[in-house]
Amino acid sequence: MSGVILVVDDETNIIDVCTLYLEREGFRVISAGNGEEALRMWRQYAPDLMILDLMMPGINGWQVCVEIRQEQDIPIIMLTARGEEKDRLTGLTMGADDYLTKPFSPRELVLRVKAIMRRMQRSLQTSQVHDPGAQHVWKLPGIELNSLNRMVTVQGEEIELTVKEFELLQLFISHPDQVFSRNQLLSKVWDFDYYGDTTTVTVHIRRLREKIEPNPSEPRFIKTVWGIGYKFESREPL
Repeated sequence: MSGVILVVDDETNIIDVCTLYLEREGFRVISAGNGEEALRMWRQYAPDLMILDLMMPGINGWQVCVEIRQEQDIPIIMLTARGEEKDRLTGLTMGADDYLTKPFSPRELVLRVKAIMRRMQRSLQTSQVHDPGAQHVWKLPGIELNSLNRMVTVQGEEIELTVKEFELLQLFISHPDQVFSRNQLLSKVWDFDYYGDTTTVTVHIRRLREKIEPNPSEPRFIKTVWGIGYKFESREPL
């Protein structure tokens, strides 16, 4: 597998380990030791994916993520210190696609990177090949999704979604009323089986609700099925 990965961390040993394992898998790795350098390298090399430490001197990982998200939807895996749940939630809310807590397994990091890259490649191939027999537009009361131009409208108004938010919504809207567990969503949208912490899914659902729901605290579309997961409600409310 190929691609350019930008690793950002102020600990050189973290960069060295990530570089070693990722280069073994065929990736080209570039690195930065602080937020300012990360932004400069991102603009100069246009990497395919970024591994970003949250806690750095100067411009921290949160600020880097926010600035990048204003211009591009590059996949970002955040690195956080163990136990800092608030930091992980903040990172996901600001637009990170996934996270790992330190100390982490380099092999698990490689698996996460490869899963994201595979999904990106499939998404690109799908967008380049138009299958006349496939369904590309879904219209339900109050919401419409077009997978060809990746456009979503809610009550007639276009909204902007990140890659993962769009993929989540497309999965839901193409399977109305079907219940998905959080682990199933991890497998289908993030492309890996990870039975444990599903915070990534929970935060992305919350962000998606904030964008498409008239009242996110009382969802009209994405319903919680307690003890199981979520489903997309296709019927008009009574």
